[in-house]
Amino acid sequence: MGATTAVAVWGTGNMGATAIRSVTAFPGLHLAGLITSSEDKAGRDAASFARLDAPTGISASTDVDAVLADCHAVAYMASGDIRPDEAVADIERCLRAGVHVVTPSLYSLYDPRSAPPEWVQRLTGAAEDGRAALLVSGVDPGWANDALAVTAAGLCTRINTITCQEIFDYSTYDQPYAVRVSCGFGGPMDETPMMLLPTIPTMVWGGNIRLIGRGLGLEIDEITEEVERLPLADSVDTVMGRFDEGTQGAFFLRVIGWSGGRQRVIVEHITRIDPSCAPHWPQPDQGVGDHRVIVDGDPQLTIVTRADVPGGTRADGGNTTAANRLLGAISWLAAQKPGIYDGLDVPLHPPLAPELEATRWS
Repeated sequence: MGATTAVAVWGTGNMGATAIRSVTAFPGLHLAGLITSSEDKAGRDAASFARLDAPTGISASTDVDAVLADCHAVAYMASGDIRPDEAVADIERCLRAGVHVVTPSLYSLYDPRSAPPEWVQRLTGAAEDGRAALLVSGVDPGWANDALAVTAAGLCTRINTITCQEIFDYSTYDQPYAVRVSCGFGGPMDETPMMLLPTIPTMVWGGNIRLIGRGLGLEIDEITEEVERLPLADSVDTVMGRFDEGTQGAFFLRVIGWSGGRQRVIVEHITRIDPSCAPHWPQPDQGVGDHRVIVDGDPQLTIVTRADVPGGTRADGGNTTAANRLLGAISWLAAQKPGIYDGLDVPLHPPLAPELEATRWS
């Protein structure tokens, strides 16, 4: 790759818009293409999806091959949770074309060692054929419960448990399908939503639990799940519409990694559609949400992180950290052997050339 790397963004939703904003500002990268599956969006300047003040000169296109021919890397931001087979096929196509891929879209590949073998085999073969590399990571699952957790553990001399928490008010997350269908907010209490069905939490977060274990030399020999759900006491109105009294208003999810018969690595999600629901559960320190790593050990250590972007919600801030972690890894990824990499493979701060590093500072 040269001094600047041509990056295409695949997808125009929340994460796609975030990636467009980040690529146009990131040292050493430039936006070279935008892929959409919608004919209605084709031809629109990328700026129109990303709240940018000035046009980028890059229009959304449905011609995947043409876009891939003009880029070194793809930030694949299309959904993978409800269309995983299609997402795998898209990423495989990029890799075979010799294009590096960074994506948050396939939870199972956050830890390639515990991902479906068929996917690993297909994507590894595609990477080798195209001499390209793939990194799959995000926030949670992602850096908030792999790299950050391992870093926190390095500050302690003795560890009983590591707990990674996401505490979030989903009324600020304007993604109706994910909120209402996947997570079940506003749904009946006698129906279990997709995200909370048995084995699904382990599919989503089990890889990160194993990553933490691997990073700390701890063998995770069992993963279990616990879920508690509570209804709304009163109806609430949000940007996604009304959520009725008596429907699901909050859930407390725990995915627990066991080693030697003891709970060692725990991922918790305390998630609400309104702050009034489940007030006795942990609350964010400020605003609508944060991520925490809590080490029960010596010392007792808690690291709290939150991200905000001007004019956006805290969900937008979190999405930006995920995009930037991925985009910042592209130059490192391009220098590696073809294959699949994870959040512990990538340096916390992949090096940039000095003249590019200087442009980070404003």
